Amino acid sequence: MFPELNNILNTSPDKCEQGQFILVSDSKTDGTFLIHHFISFYLKAGCRVCVLGLVQSFSHYSAVGQRLGLSLPQAREKGQLVFLEGLRGSLDVLLQDGPIPDTAQPLSFLRSPVPELRGLFEFVQSSLSSTEEEVAAWGPPVLIVDDLSVLLSLGVSSGAVLDFMHYCRVAVCSRMQGNVVTLVHNEEEELGDEDSELLLRSLTHQSSLTLQVQGLATGYCRDIHGQMELRWRGGSQGRPGRDQVKLFQYKVQDKGVSFFARGTSSAVL
Repeated sequence: MFPELNNILNTSPDKCEQGQFILVSDSKTDGTFLIHHFISFYLKAGCRVCVLGLVQSFSHYSAVGQRLGLSLPQAREKGQLVFLEGLRGSLDVLLQDGPIPDTAQPLSFLRSPVPELRGLFEFVQSSLSSTEEEVAAWGPPVLIVDDLSVLLSLGVSSGAVLDFMHYCRVAVCSRMQGNVVTLVHNEEEELGDEDSELLLRSLTHQSSLTLQVQGLATGYCRDIHGQMELRWRGGSQGRPGRDQVKLFQYKVQDKGVSFFARGTSSAVL
């Protein structure tokens, strides 16, 4: 968890909002550091968290979490964290002999002639559905997807991905009063891909908060790693009105991230 980012977002684990759909997009850089932030933030807030690790492994997130002062294995053991190992699970599905796996399996779409994500949604729903005892033990549920874009490269249509996210938002944000966080890549070479464009535009329109991370147009810089635009739809903190936009530059460090107004880094002063 990055305290500076919490200050920018005017939030903390003690007062996190509910019913939020947060979209992280990146271009010419890696925005995964924000996924690490939200995992640690919501775990420290006492929420029950389901992570769909479609790109990175549990061991990767565990190593980063340890540097941030958080034990993901411990959170998983006590039932606060549910983690889908997409890399490992995909091999199990693809190398399975015999007929196509049951469509209720989370990653069954990998061998389906018409890929659809019903099994993945049912996994999310069952992972975050809580008994009365669990509701009392944990805060509001949270779904975090580390990279939706990879589903397009696996043959899933943008329509199927958007349907999946719609059902997740209805179940988690509306019915369970929890939050959804997802990452989508926005690389220039993919702009001609209609599915990628449709996915990003649609999710941006649906999000309550967008964090758009971009690499510097001038290329690599040791002291400035990129810039981040934050956009609250309809005004700040969910109040009606125009979108509120803030722009920062940042530098990723070993155990955190530093944010500063554009042009105020010591490297350019």
